[in-house]
Amino acid sequence: MEEFIKMFFAEYLIYIIGVVLVILFFIKKNRLMVISSIITVFLSRIVITEPLKRILNITRPNGEPFSFPSGHSAIVFAIAMAVFYFNKKWGIIAFVLAILVGIGRVWIGVHRPIDILAGALIGILSGIIVNKFVIKKNS
Repeated sequence: MEEFIKMFFAEYLIYIIGVVLVILFFIKKNRLMVISSIITVFLSRIVITEPLKRILNITRPNGEPFSFPSGHSAIVFAIAMAVFYFNKKWGIIAFVLAILVGIGRVWIGVHRPIDILAGALIGILSGIIVNKFVIKKNS
């Protein structure tokens, strides 16, 4: 059971979050929130995290390359920040889920806590940037 829980948080929860976003996109009042999430994920993962991973080339605890910063954490914290701007209650839930993903990534041994923290900061800052300067949604 422990193995299932570890893998669920570390690998599968991020996909469930993605599926929920896709479903929410089809509810008209949520479209701007989902678009904000997509832009925020693009900024945090593709524009910031991936180049940093390649430049720094820090090895994961299990020996694989590209540990720092955590891309999974950048994604889930970016989504959480974007959602928080539109709905505080759901944003807090999204942050709890993001924390669980981060814990799972450390738990299975593919990241160190500093990798998770860096990814989380990148995701949160990306969410702030997108929602303040691109979406311009007043909270």
